[in-house]
Amino acid sequence: MSADKKTGRDRGEEWWRTGIIEMQPGVIRLRGYQIQDLIGRVSFPAMIWLMLRGELPGDDQAALLGIALGAAVDHGPQAPSIAIARMAATCGVGINNAMASAINVLGDVHGGAGEQALSFYGNIAAAIDGGASLAEAVSARLDRFFAEEKGYVPGLGHRFHPIDPRAPRLIELTRDFAGRGVVSGRFADIAEAIEAEVATRKGKT
Repeated sequence: MSADKKTGRDRGEEWWRTGIIEMQPGVIRLRGYQIQDLIGRVSFPAMIWLMLRGELPGDDQAALLGIALGAAVDHGPQAPSIAIARMAATCGVGINNAMASAINVLGDVHGGAGEQALSFYGNIAAAIDGGASLAEAVSARLDRFFAEEKGYVPGLGHRFHPIDPRAPRLIELTRDFAGRGVVSGRFADIAEAIEAEVATRKGKT
């Protein structure tokens, strides 16, 4: 059908078309896979991987993602989003409203440290790819960061835990999976190099 002959419905369908999911009467495809072929054969972490990356992961990749997701199942009422959800629930609203209230406070300050850390680490990785050593890249990025007086280095420290009990175990498992070639381990190297350099500069971990 030529563009000038398309109906409003045709244009609407094109607007909503996506490569992530296809829905038709009696048909559900996720990234091209029939949903009935995935059910019972693909784990929940593998399904998340498929939806985000467009391909099914290997068993070890899915296992490592599952480990990361499991570590994120937290946490007590000290977390602002959980405190807000609890307060909303005491007002008599339903679970959907309470959850929406919690999600609305997630941003750069609360809940955004992981994304900020990935960006920070990505800048260091790019410098290494450009020829800098790990130590040089970390030092230069921290110089710029502290010169801008941005406060806490993304990914380091926790307002509640002196040492986050999740971090050492996640690093240990990342090293294990890297040793088996599942991931490169380069971001674990970067994270630990940042931690060591900040400890040297500040005199504390």
